[in-house]
Amino acid sequence: MAQKINLLLNKRQVFLLAFLLITSLFVGCTTSVIDSNIEIADRRWTYRNHISTPFEIKDNTRAYNIYFKLRHTADYKYANIFILAHFKDGKKMVTRRYQYKLAKNDGEWLGSGSGNVFSYTLPMLTNYHFPRNGKFEIEIEQNMRDNPLLEVSDVGVLVDLAQ
Repeated sequence: MAQKINLLLNKRQVFLLAFLLITSLFVGCTTSVIDSNIEIADRRWTYRNHISTPFEIKDNTRAYNIYFKLRHTADYKYANIFILAHFKDGKKMVTRRYQYKLAKNDGEWLGSGSGNVFSYTLPMLTNYHFPRNGKFEIEIEQNMRDNPLLEVSDVGVLVDLAQ
C-alpha cells in the first residue's frame, strides 16, 4: 500500500514539474516589449482622449516592430480610420499621421471577427531601431471628422522584436 502511495505521489510530482517547465518555456518565448489595450468608454473615442503607452527599450541594437491595435463593433460606420501617433523619447516628439483601411470595397471587414467585434493589428513602424536605450512613450489620438468617433471599443500599441 505504501508503495502505491509513493508511486502516485511521484507521478503527481513529475506531472507538476513537466507542467511548470512547459509553462516557463512559453512565458520565456515572448518578444513583446509592450502589448497594451485600453478600453474606450462607451465606445465613444473623442479628440481629447489620447491613448498613451509608456515602455522601456533595454537593447537598442535590436530592430523592433511597432503596431497600432484597434477593436471596433460592426456598427462602426467607416471603411477606414485616421490616427495621429506621437512618438516621444523624453526629449523630443515626432508626430505621424496614419490611415488604415478597415473594410473591403463591398463592406466586408478586414479584421478578425468575434461576434460583433473586429480586431486589427496594424503596422506603424517595421524594423525600427530606437536611438538609445531608455523610456519611450507612444500617444495615439483619433483623427477623423467625427468627435466622438463611435463604436471604437479598444485601442492599443504593440511593440515587439522584429524577426
